[in-house]
Amino acid sequence: MNTTMKPPVIKAKHQRLVLIILALVALVGAGMLAAYALSKQAAYFYLPSELVAKPPEAGRAVRLGGMVEKGSIKTLPDGVTINFMVKDDKARVPVRFSGITPDLFVEGSGVVAEGRMEGTTFVADNLLAKHDEKYVPREMKNMSTAEAKAVIAETK
Repeated sequence: MNTTMKPPVIKAKHQRLVLIILALVALVGAGMLAAYALSKQAAYFYLPSELVAKPPEAGRAVRLGGMVEKGSIKTLPDGVTINFMVKDDKARVPVRFSGITPDLFVEGSGVVAEGRMEGTTFVADNLLAKHDEKYVPREMKNMSTAEAKAVIAETK
C-alpha cells in the first residue's frame, strides 16, 4: 500500500475564480486607501458667508474665495505680512498672509486664499489672484479685434 498522499489538485476554473477575487479585493483596498489619503489632503472651498456661518474646525486646510475689499490691504511693519479683508455680498473675513503677493493681487480683485482659520482670522499660506473676464495678454493689448483674431488663427 502506498502511504504517500498527493496534495489536492485545484481545477483551472477555480484557480481563475480565486485570482479574480484576490484582484478585486486588492483593487477595493487600493481605492479605499486612495480615498482616505485624499480626504486628509483635500482643501474645501468656502465663500466668506459660508465661513462665517459654519467655520471649519481649527487647523483644517481650506480655501477662501471672494473679493479683496477696497481700502483693506495693510502692510505690517515687517514689510512681508499683510492683513486684508475678503468679502462677498453677505460677509467679510479678515485674512493674514506672509509672503510675496501675486502681481494681480490688488484691492477690488478676486482672490483665493489657501490656509486655515485661527480664531476669527483666516491665516493664508498661499494666495491665488484672479483676473477679470476682460483679461488680455500684454502682447495683445494694443491690437484691434481683427488683428487679435488673426494671431489666434495663426496659433491653431
